[in-house]
Amino acid sequence: MSNTTDTLAQFQQITGLHDTDLCTEILSAHQWNLEQAISTITSSSSSSSDFEHINPTNNFEHSEFIPDNTAGPPDPPGLGLAWKLISLPVSIVSGSLGLVSGAVGLGLWAVGGVVSYSLGMIGLNNSGEASDTLVAVSGSVSEAREFVRRFESEYGDRGPRFVAEGFMDALERSRREFKLLFVYLHSPDHPDTEWFCEGSLCDEVVSSFVNENFVAWGGSVKASEGFKMSNSLKASRFPFCAVVMAASNQRIALLQQVEGPKSPEEMLTMLQRVVEESASVLLPARLDAEERRNNMRLREEQDAAYQAALEADEARERQRREEQEQVEREAAEAERKQKEEEEARERTAREAAEREAQLIKLREEKSLSLGPEPEKGPDVTQVLVRLPNGERKGRRFHSTTTIQSLYDFVDSSGTLEMGSYTLVTNFPRVLYGPGQTIVNTQRSWITSSS
Repeated sequence: MSNTTDTLAQFQQITGLHDTDLCTEILSAHQWNLEQAISTITSSSSSSSDFEHINPTNNFEHSEFIPDNTAGPPDPPGLGLAWKLISLPVSIVSGSLGLVSGAVGLGLWAVGGVVSYSLGMIGLNNSGEASDTLVAVSGSVSEAREFVRRFESEYGDRGPRFVAEGFMDALERSRREFKLLFVYLHSPDHPDTEWFCEGSLCDEVVSSFVNENFVAWGGSVKASEGFKMSNSLKASRFPFCAVVMAASNQRIALLQQVEGPKSPEEMLTMLQRVVEESASVLLPARLDAEERRNNMRLREEQDAAYQAALEADEARERQRREEQEQVEREAAEAERKQKEEEEARERTAREAAEREAQLIKLREEKSLSLGPEPEKGPDVTQVLVRLPNGERKGRRFHSTTTIQSLYDFVDSSGTLEMGSYTLVTNFPRVLYGPGQTIVNTQRSWITSSS
């Protein structure tokens, strides 16, 4: 009972099937022979994985892999390799029908193992349980990491640098790097495995050549993805190695396979040959991709330079506008100040003219208020006024005339500013205010003092 349970658990782990009744039915149909039961899962893909001749040149024409659904052209001339197309299987269980179906193209393999992108693509969109039976997306990664860990713990770091990622990721990596994919399927229980790993795979020359010219991926046949790859590649003997590359129609091209123990010299010879004969495909693709990268880099640099020049032009234009606006503001401010100054000058001149007109009018009024100059007589006094500038002005006044008339006389002459002076006699020195009366003398000397 324990052996049956172990076999059932191992069958479910490898195939990814979770329906216990279905798995029991399949194992019972094959007398609990694990290998035969597992072969049932992948046997439906045998007819679709027949080898076909292809021309892999188009597979590296672009940096992005674009499946070509057209029929493959004839064999590439001058290649001695067996260029063959292989479709990899995906196992899906229909819970309602209890049937096992598989064998769709490589494009339906996901990163974590055999996962369908869309159940509708394969006509199983009515089954809600189908996605639960597939291998977990992270399963292939964990299996690859476990393989690398165990391989390095047993053989050290002398062997190829296997990538710790699923097969599809490794295939994509090889496509990006324009290299072939070196596949090693590890059978830990095979008697030749240890000798092959120690003597050939970990040989310094072989491992260096693999590391330099290939992307290396390895998997244990006891793990789910490694077992399925062994079925897809039809590995009949171990140790097993293969060289593959991405091909059209969502499949891979098998370029070389090595079955059974091989010496380092034999391994190196076969690997060198496959590299040399694939150079006509990889080298032009690598150069073309490099040219595209250089062109893209050049365009990016040109775009960056154009953008920098555009930003510099915009900055200069912005600075020019700011300077122009500053000049315009300064000009407007200067014009405003000039206008204010002109208005102030005009106002001052106008006010001065108004004051002058008022003075002239006032002088005229004062002159008229004096009346005609009286003739000489006993009641008439001759008054002489000496101005600060030495000029003298004289006039006759009635003796009863007030000093204000004398002030009006001086004011009407326009010589002194009104209210800015005082009339005074020299001897005796007397200050005369506007309300005083003129002295009744024939002649009076009066000095104006400002």
